[in-house]
Amino acid sequence: MVEEQLLTSPEDVGLDPEKIATLLTRVQREVNESLLPAVQVALARHGKLAVFESYGGADDDSLFSIFSATKAITSAAAWLLIQDGRLDTSEKVADIIPEFASNGKQVVTVEQLFTHTAGFPSAPFAPLDWNDPNRRAARFDQWVLNWPPGSRFEYHPTSSMWVIADIIERRAGISFQQFVREKIAKPLGLLDLFVGLPESENDRVVANEHVGDGLTDEEYTRLGIPKPPVTEVTEEAILSFNDPQIRAVGVPGGGGVMGAGELAMFYQGLLHGGTGDNRIWEPDTMSSVRRVRTGELTDAMFGKLVNRGLGIIIAGDEERGYRGFGKTNSADTFGHNGAGGQLAWADPATGISLGYCTSGHDRNTLRQGRRGVAISSYAAVCLA
Repeated sequence: MVEEQLLTSPEDVGLDPEKIATLLTRVQREVNESLLPAVQVALARHGKLAVFESYGGADDDSLFSIFSATKAITSAAAWLLIQDGRLDTSEKVADIIPEFASNGKQVVTVEQLFTHTAGFPSAPFAPLDWNDPNRRAARFDQWVLNWPPGSRFEYHPTSSMWVIADIIERRAGISFQQFVREKIAKPLGLLDLFVGLPESENDRVVANEHVGDGLTDEEYTRLGIPKPPVTEVTEEAILSFNDPQIRAVGVPGGGGVMGAGELAMFYQGLLHGGTGDNRIWEPDTMSSVRRVRTGELTDAMFGKLVNRGLGIIIAGDEERGYRGFGKTNSADTFGHNGAGGQLAWADPATGISLGYCTSGHDRNTLRQGRRGVAISSYAAVCLA
């Protein structure tokens, strides 16, 4: 869990206990209804953790798979290389990874990897192949483009982050997992922030499970909402993250393991450039990565602006709920949620950051989405 010296009372950081109570009542609802088996939630402000609660089958020592919320951590690691002049977003990926140059991919830029405009959203990669340099290179060589890079947005669940992690290793000269540990987790004092879980920590992880019933085709039609497309994020794929071997890989697009406190405090690190006097990310870096780089590109499901920064999502206009934020979040809020309803963001307007983790992956995507928007909406207005 987050170090106790970082815990403070809500009042000490300007948060309202009554508003927090309302938030926690909403967080507990599906646990009390026996839908979600385990939940953990945290709020932080001014570099301190002010709320940290665990419900159901979780205790304060529990860890969770955070899935795509990992993308912000992987991206934040690459930002350090950009900040140091060791990586440029305009570089061609093939100039860094020669094996990537096949099948028309030689035009893909580093920035396109972060913005999901690289053109290979469903390119396959078996997690255990990461440990074999030859298999890793073969995967990159085999991949083909689904559409011209830069021409559209389509979410890359894992593929582009595998490439970013490989770039980090080539430019940093150490493993991706070690880079995250040494340059992010330790400097922030977040020793339970793992991308690549040690075997000794597996007993602390709450196993993922699927809950509830999915909407039928008829229900999607009656509700007037599109049915989510079939992607690599299948029920089988979600459950594979219960395997200690997969957890140990530290899948850069979805393999992070930590608690809600670590998520909330990681985003405090992004808000303040580090912790205390220990600066990690410079203000110019954070300003740059939070700039929306996807222009008028929209998602295929709802036709809403995707508002992608450099590996993170920016809340933007009043339709920010479609991008996973609360209705009361400011337009400048940034973050990246994860499969199953994991929530992670920071709001520069209030200084509040949220971490929310659950082991219960709701098959009802509408209910899961509404839950996330509601929790974020309550969290965003907790100022006194």
